[in-house]
Amino acid sequence: MSYPGYPGQGYGSAAPTYPPYPNTQQRPEYATSTLSYPTVGFQGPYQAPSAMPMPQPGQTPYPPSPAHSSYPPHQPYPPSSSSYPSGPSPYPSGPGMNPYPPGPSPYPPSPGAHLQGPGMHLSGPSPQPLNQSLPYAPHGHHYPSAYGAPQHGIPHPHGSVPSATPLPGGPSSISYFRKGNPTVQPVQPFDPRGDAEVLRKAMKGFGTDEKAIINVLARRSNHQRQEIALQFKTLYGKDLVSDLKSELSGKFEDLVVALMKPHFEFMAKEVHDAISGIGTDEETIVEVICSATNQEIHAIKSAYQLMYHRSLEEDLRGDTSGNFKRLMVSLCVGNRSEDYNVNPSSVQADAQALLRAGELRVGTDESTFNAVLCQRSYAHLQAVLVEYHRITGHSLEKAIKKEFSGDIEEGLLTILRCVENRPGYFAERLYKSMKGAGTNDRALIRLVVSRCEVDMGDIKQAFVAKYGKTLESFISGDCSGDYKKCLLALIGEY
Repeated sequence: MSYPGYPGQGYGSAAPTYPPYPNTQQRPEYATSTLSYPTVGFQGPYQAPSAMPMPQPGQTPYPPSPAHSSYPPHQPYPPSSSSYPSGPSPYPSGPGMNPYPPGPSPYPPSPGAHLQGPGMHLSGPSPQPLNQSLPYAPHGHHYPSAYGAPQHGIPHPHGSVPSATPLPGGPSSISYFRKGNPTVQPVQPFDPRGDAEVLRKAMKGFGTDEKAIINVLARRSNHQRQEIALQFKTLYGKDLVSDLKSELSGKFEDLVVALMKPHFEFMAKEVHDAISGIGTDEETIVEVICSATNQEIHAIKSAYQLMYHRSLEEDLRGDTSGNFKRLMVSLCVGNRSEDYNVNPSSVQADAQALLRAGELRVGTDESTFNAVLCQRSYAHLQAVLVEYHRITGHSLEKAIKKEFSGDIEEGLLTILRCVENRPGYFAERLYKSMKGAGTNDRALIRLVVSRCEVDMGDIKQAFVAKYGKTLESFISGDCSGDYKKCLLALIGEY
């Protein structure tokens, strides 16, 4: 029996000849020995046919590889110092290291800190860190994955506005990113089989029990609705959504079907419908894309790809143009910084850059606005809003209205409004969907369905503060029948 040796050598009954040492002297051959070494932990019948002599102390049992040269003798490391030197660090502070100067800072704090300084007092729980790997779902909800199986959600980092004293000469409020206040939460205990039976009974026979349908579907989370649909198909061999469509009609049907879609598939469909067909619904695109977090963007893109076998980014490129197209592509990447450490020097630099790119020059450098507003974290942008107002005496929103127009203006303003007060932005969108003659029912359904499990409680408060009337009163005055009842149930008012 023979064993292969090193490259280019045979290793059989005769011992191999090893390559020379670096000093060119020939290494003597090891003599073949009849000594055999037992295999550790193995009592099999096999032993090595030959073995080399046992190495002496200080010697290695392995010859050097012919493909490598010998290493130099080992040199001991010098002893390490027992303590670090005292005094200031010789290394400069870099971005994200909070090099705040002594004294009160006018900038929003990093997570867990509190604002200090005159006229800036906020309270509330510290923001939650973001998880890059999963799309969020508020309060431990579980949104179904765009690829099938449900995924665990993480706390939504944006939401209600903590009470704040108005900043002198600055924005009226600063919202810090923490869990929102949803109006629809998972019901516990949850019995999907029992809910499926209730829905079957509500639709079986002559007539439909719309109240039973509302009581089940408007009071379950999106993930729970998917489990109910699965149980319904298992029990009755029928598709729940198809049965609901056959029993319902009008805007109530549209609302219930929207509730039954997995969350990010629903949002992907809204964007697809806004892009496809004759013309483009830029308002819907701006609302969905410009207000979305990184996790939402990636989940919507995945759902879009699986549903339509097309890239959302490519479709946005093909249906938009100019500066608005560049804004959409930048946001569609979903690469906004999520570092909540605010660096004052970086804040000042960005505020100055925006000022030079807009008001201090003839024309506008749109690329600077695009880079700052699409790349910087929300905490950083909040500080930029304060700094811009400090150095100019007016808001960045006013400057954008002066420098831009059309879709790009609306897109940039949407980012700023979400940075400053996200629930306030959605309150404004709800108001516009119902004000005046007629109702934009598609926008109303999208807003209620997409926000009821995130921060609808905060949106209701912002709505009252902004318009002096409750969201319930607006819906009751603009809608009717089971459609109205279901909307009210979703906002926690029925």
